[in-house]
Amino acid sequence: MTELMPEFEIVRPESVNQAVAALTARPASRFLAGGTDLIVNMRRGLVETDTLVDLTGIPELRYIKTGNTGLSIGAGVTLREVTTNPEIRSRYAAIAEACDTIAGPGHRSAATVGGNLCLDTRCIYYNQSHWWRKSNGFCLKYKGDICHVAPAGNRCRAAFCGDLAPALLVHGAEVELAGPGGSRRMPLADLYLEDGDNHLRLEPGEFVVAVHIESQNIQNSSVSAYAKVRHRGAIDFPLAGVAVACRKTDEGAIEVTAALTGTNSRPFLVEGFAPVTPGSDRAAAFMDLEKLVQKQVSPQRTTSTASHYRRLAVSALARRLATNLAVALDRT
Repeated sequence: MTELMPEFEIVRPESVNQAVAALTARPASRFLAGGTDLIVNMRRGLVETDTLVDLTGIPELRYIKTGNTGLSIGAGVTLREVTTNPEIRSRYAAIAEACDTIAGPGHRSAATVGGNLCLDTRCIYYNQSHWWRKSNGFCLKYKGDICHVAPAGNRCRAAFCGDLAPALLVHGAEVELAGPGGSRRMPLADLYLEDGDNHLRLEPGEFVVAVHIESQNIQNSSVSAYAKVRHRGAIDFPLAGVAVACRKTDEGAIEVTAALTGTNSRPFLVEGFAPVTPGSDRAAAFMDLEKLVQKQVSPQRTTSTASHYRRLAVSALARRLATNLAVALDRT
């Protein structure tokens, strides 16, 4: 069955303040950046709006600043621009690697940093055609009263499947927001909620304008990487993804930070992993990391792949990345 795009109007502000004013004037409108996810959802009837506020013409959103003060990336920067920036590839490898894995080259030329951070959550019962969803009585995320993934519960279990968020999380990123109440910054981790139907902590009219990594979160003796499990070797969203950063302290211990995506309704940092001290059994320590990941992820039946497989696969990826990064640190 052919799905036609609904009619809509496009508003093209030239500044952040104009964009905020445009959405304030028409609260039912939606922000548009690359549109690689939003337009698909509009065609499928998942997003209902008659106005799009196009952010692509705002110079304030299109910058990358690197140096001794840290890293700042405007929300309108494309994923391709991130992957081709030599400073990001050198000092923040997980960020470049995560962007490399997103969709295909054409998508990355249009898709933006802010758009990927604010992706809608996904579920096999939600990302379907209108007639398919209607025949199943819709779902808790769209016009229904039951989550088909967890019928006994009262919360949507759709999964957040953005690749960029965990890579930024392991580097201690903050997100800058703009809205009717002005601008504010918060840790990126605080942007997300464990609710598939309401997973972004944004006030009405707010949108992401930039992400920042402060200089204190940059270490010469640190390395990072990103990997994910997916059906195909390209294009697909992650069934589960993990970013890992390793840093060697002055005492020689290895501090490991890991963040996950694709398994929960939010991306999140793994908690409770202690630094690996010199002389300790490194292999055993990273096995403990694998067990921690298994305990903290919560994959549900939101994809066609078994939840238990996703749990085991992402935990194994975390251990593998940490092991390889620790070896890389030994060589520095």
